[in-house]
Order: sequence, then structure tokens, then C-alpha cells
Amino acid sequence: MKIVTGTVVCGQIVVEGEPFSEGEKVTILSSVQGKPFRVTAEEKRLLLESMAQADRGELIDGAQLLAEL
Repeated sequence: MKIVTGTVVCGQIVVEGEPFSEGEKVTILSSVQGKPFRVTAEEKRLLLESMAQADRGELIDGAQLLAEL
């Protein structure tokens, strides 16, 4: 998984950095009303690690999470 930033230009999302492969599935998180969505390097590292854990199936369901709180 990777995290990239992009801008909509003529209805297309233009990403910064390396382009995605043709046919690659993506999920888009848009900032609200044009306000930038920023994360620190540490937050990005934690987010990527969390996504990797989910990919490995290291998950708990919502009921279990609430019970642990």
C-alpha cells in the first residue's frame, strides 16, 4: 500500500510521485471543502503499518474493540 497526494484536473486525479499501474484499485480520501488533509511522517508510518496489519488479517471487530475500551 502507498499513500499519495493528488489534485483533480479536468475531472481526473493527478497524483504526485510515481503513477499507479494500469488497472490498479485505489481508495480516495478527499479533504472536506478544500481544507488540506495533512499527516506527520509518524502518522503516515502508523497508518501504513495499520493497513499492513489489516492486509495480514490482524483485525478485531467493532464489538470487540468497544468491549476493550
